[in-house]
Amino acid sequence: MEEAERLCDRVGIIDQGRLIAEGSRDELVQGLGEKATVSFRVAGGREDIEAWRADLERLPEVNAVQDVESGLSVVAANGPGLIAPAVQFAQANRLEVTGVDVVQPDLEAVFLDLTGKALRD
Repeated sequence: MEEAERLCDRVGIIDQGRLIAEGSRDELVQGLGEKATVSFRVAGGREDIEAWRADLERLPEVNAVQDVESGLSVVAANGPGLIAPAVQFAQANRLEVTGVDVVQPDLEAVFLDLTGKALRD
């Protein structure tokens, strides 16, 4: 899939011999409606993280919030745009943000969503 992302202008997704989607990488990802995942690493207490989580869950662009070992992972419509308000909420809850990772959806996520199956080598 990584090669298709890099090299192809248009991609077709085939499942059980049937073409189920076709388009550019961006068209397919947009059609998925998949959101970016932003993982925040923080230093602070568990109660403070729970209060921060509640603040994040109230934001309209946030689809889901999950606990991760060192902080929270947030699925949002505009992942990069979520960083500034999330850091402000963290600081308001006595947390120090020590790291942020943004993962944008890719063709593998599209394939999984459309077929319900992981890629096969």
